[in-house]
Amino acid sequence: MIYTTALKCSDAIKILKSDAQFVIYGMVDSESDFNKIEWVTGEDENGTGITTKTNPHSEITWTKVKTEMDKL
Repeated sequence: MIYTTALKCSDAIKILKSDAQFVIYGMVDSESDFNKIEWVTGEDENGTGITTKTNPHSEITWTKVKTEMDKL
């Protein structure tokens, strides 16, 4: 299996906040890419996830995620 930057980013986020829910499209090689992550904030009446590109988790920053990614 190839360990892509998207997988590393996902693993790093889970290290920082294990219950964070998010969707990553493409690679995460920069803060710009990190800012494109869609964060799940809830679900609608049909059970479809409600997402936002505004990170609702103050403990998850690009700097912290990048640090964890570099350790993986």
